[in-house]
Amino acid sequence: MIVSIDIAHLGALEGLRALSKRPRPDQVAGLRYAETVFTAPITSNLLPKPDFGTVALIAAWDDDATLDRFAADHPLGQALAHGWQARMIPLRVAGAWPEIPGLPERQLPVDDEEPVAALTLGRLKPWRLRPFLAAAGQAEAAALEAPGLLASTGFGRPPLVSTFTLWRSAAAMRDYAYRRGGSHSAAVAADRSRAFHHRSAFIRFRPYAVRGECGQFGPLA
Repeated sequence: MIVSIDIAHLGALEGLRALSKRPRPDQVAGLRYAETVFTAPITSNLLPKPDFGTVALIAAWDDDATLDRFAADHPLGQALAHGWQARMIPLRVAGAWPEIPGLPERQLPVDDEEPVAALTLGRLKPWRLRPFLAAAGQAEAAALEAPGLLASTGFGRPPLVSTFTLWRSAAAMRDYAYRRGGSHSAAVAADRSRAFHHRSAFIRFRPYAVRGECGQFGPLA
């Protein structure tokens, strides 16, 4: 099983159309999971600003061949083809996201110097919105200053909230995520004390193929 992230600027009208056309596993051969989302650039501001003209597809596939067919034959795959895409192997899951079958039950090894990506997924409890924004905002502001961060964005499709980050190395990502007294560790502790989400997952990936560009997302470097 592989996971892909596509990000493309389509313009407001086409972006809204794309958001309304989420692919379904029972209609696309080899597709295990798909979520079309708008983007929201990560900034130091408390409330991210949605960008409905730049959309993303989070998807899980049987293999590369099924993703290739989707990109060539499906209208959404064709629309996203001019943007940025990462193909990734899941390495570690904290929490649970049952909608994506085939995620590893045990952590897979990764070298300290390998590039990695991280995807957070959560189904937000509406009454926990304010404390979630406060905790997430501080963690995201710290991420922007973290050495080794290559690119970042928020994703949304209420009640789904998500972030996606790309890191120069696994060591850099771990230093940010697990630093004692850091904003990310504080956000995790706050969530454990009183959960922000009905369910959530943090998934770490090994990106093995990246193509195209969209905003700050480009080749691994």
